[in-house]
Amino acid sequence: MSALPEGLVLHEAIPASDEYLALRKLAGLSAFSEEGAAIGLPNSWFAVCVRDGDRLVGMGRVIGDGGLFFQIVDIAVDPALHRKGVGRAIMAALMRRLERDAPPRAFVSLLADGVAHRLYAEFGFEMSAPASQGMMRRL
Repeated sequence: MSALPEGLVLHEAIPASDEYLALRKLAGLSAFSEEGAAIGLPNSWFAVCVRDGDRLVGMGRVIGDGGLFFQIVDIAVDPALHRKGVGRAIMAALMRRLERDAPPRAFVSLLADGVAHRLYAEFGFEMSAPASQGMMRRL
């Protein structure tokens, strides 16, 4: 288990929509609508929040069909806490749950922004290119 800085606590929980949207913005992730967050968050397969008291300072979720395909999303950490093990602790918690509860041979994917691929490689993730290329479309 990855250690968190003193005073921070990791909980198995889905963040509230407002704090989810605020942390995504603070962490420099793309914006989503309040409507989308209200619908999507309760449909998480698994989620963790890192809190400093009542304040959300880190989060991560797993979404998917529960059997064949899973995607790790919303890995976000308050920039003031970067490089302090918070992202690693979030990934460790998500991977423990996937390894425990996902069926054998399930496909787990994620999109790595910037140099985040270095962290994800520590958990066994590999670049899929050139064999396959990630694609996306924003509505």
